[in-house]
Amino acid sequence: MATIPNENTGDDDLVTVFGSVNHDAEMEAVELRTLLEANGIEATVVGPATIPSMEFQVQVRRAQSDEAKRVIEEAREAGPAAAEEAEAAGDEAGRSVE
Repeated sequence: MATIPNENTGDDDLVTVFGSVNHDAEMEAVELRTLLEANGIEATVVGPATIPSMEFQVQVRRAQSDEAKRVIEEAREAGPAAAEEAEAAGDEAGRSVE
């Protein structure tokens, strides 16, 4: 997992843009981290993998938190079909390069 240095300069402070205690919280947190990183936003997953009843969070730098929230909201509005379409488009792009 990516780690973000915390130098306490204000904009580098980490803020939570997602949190969940659902049974699939870890999986969703990892998926959101991947989404954010694909959009140029450094993110980290925080949570205890050994205690599933505790909250998992995705944290980003404060300076990127508004953009991160926008990316997450757009992805949720687009739904799973858009994710599958984007993945298929990525697969096709990879094949044309070979």
